[in-house]
Formats: sequence, structure tokens, C-alpha cells
Amino acid sequence: MNDKPTSRICSYDADHIHLRGKDLVDEVIGHYDFGAAFLLQALGKDPSPKQRRALDIALVTIMEHGLVPSAVTARLTLHGAPESLQGAVAAGLLGVGDRYAGTASLCAADLAIIVAAEDMTTAANNLVANRRANRAPIPGFGHPIHTGKDPRVEKLLSFVPETSPVLAAAKVLESSLSQSLNKSLVMNVSTALAVLLLDAEMPASMIRGVILIARCAGLVGHLLEEYESPIGDALWSGATHEVEQITSSK
Repeated sequence: MNDKPTSRICSYDADHIHLRGKDLVDEVIGHYDFGAAFLLQALGKDPSPKQRRALDIALVTIMEHGLVPSAVTARLTLHGAPESLQGAVAAGLLGVGDRYAGTASLCAADLAIIVAAEDMTTAANNLVANRRANRAPIPGFGHPIHTGKDPRVEKLLSFVPETSPVLAAAKVLESSLSQSLNKSLVMNVSTALAVLLLDAEMPASMIRGVILIARCAGLVGHLLEEYESPIGDALWSGATHEVEQITSSK
């Protein structure tokens, strides 16, 4: 009896490569676009049209955010090591976490709890109360720039059915949080992305991976521009001028 650990993603021999049981050459190349192949590889089954569309929308939405920390880090890394495109991309991706970009996965985990509850309102109220009591953040609401409303939210939610329980959970959480704070605090793009992807039956555990794929593409664009029209030196110079450097042991 074979008791070795197993992987079902890929197998190969001298003449064939199989991805999730499909022949890569005869059944995948030319038959699947990148998003569909990614979902096949990750989930182990053919994605539905709804999943393929939701993934594409999410990737386009989150790919580019301007000179956010991940892009700045990538550009500065390339400035210091222009031979290392992969190092610069990796450096930028390391900054996709619980504060920047990666919050959609945290939102998805919260929404999954509320959807699974017998009473969504009670579950949302308990989540908000527990987080506030522990001074822990509730990700996915409010935005430092889009203070009135995040312009991406309405567009993203237009692709989600009004009857979606995930959408209902997001609205209940938005209402509960606003009532607790005694002020309106609307959902931002992270919550909207979580709704879009969860409604398409993608697990919360893969959502940060989706964000990373999108950001990887965006960082490549920033780095190509950095090669052609560099701003890394200006970013470095700006940091040295904006941060006071003190000669002191205290």
C-alpha cells in the first residue's frame, strides 16, 4: 500500500504533461485562457462561466493602484538591483498584506462567518462588538481617499445577483458597523471583491492569491516603466529629504 504524500495537480512522463488529469498539449493549451487554467489548477475542476468572469473582473480591478507601497518597493528594489526583475516583483509582492491590498481575504473570512450563521444580523452585531471590544480592525469599510464612497464598489456589485446571501451579509455588516460607530461607514473595494469572488463559489482561502496574481501583473508594468523612465532615484531622494536623520544613540 502506497502511503506516500500525494499531489493531484500535475503529472508527467517522457511524452505527456497532465494538469488536473487533462493533457496539457491536447486539452488545455488553446482551449483554456489563463484565468480558466488557473482556476482548473487551483480548484481541481473546470470553472463555471460565472467563476471565470468574476476572476477576470477582480484581476482587472485590483491590478493597478498607482504608487502604493508595493509599487514603490518594487521600483526601489529595481533601482538598487536593475538586473533582478524577479527580485523587484517579489519585493513588491511581500508588501501585499493585511493593510494594503490583501484585506479582501480578511473580508471574505468575515462574510463567510456571517453567511453561515442562523441569523446574519446577530452574527454581524457580535462580530462588530467583539472586534471593537478588542480594538481589532474590521477590514473592508471606509477609505482614506474615497471618503464618500468607493467608486469601484457599485460597479463590482452590479455583477452580483441581488439575491446573493454574500451580498446580504456585506450589507448587514455595513449597517451593523455604521450603527455601532454612530456614523455611516460604507464598504470599500476589498469587501466588494470578497462579495464578487465568494458569490462565484471561490473559497476565502484563495482570495489573497487572486490579489497577488493581479498585483504581480501590475508590478511588471511599473518595472517596465522604471526601466524606460526611472523614478527610483527620485523616490529615494524624496525619502531622504522627508525623513530627518538624527545622529544620536537615543
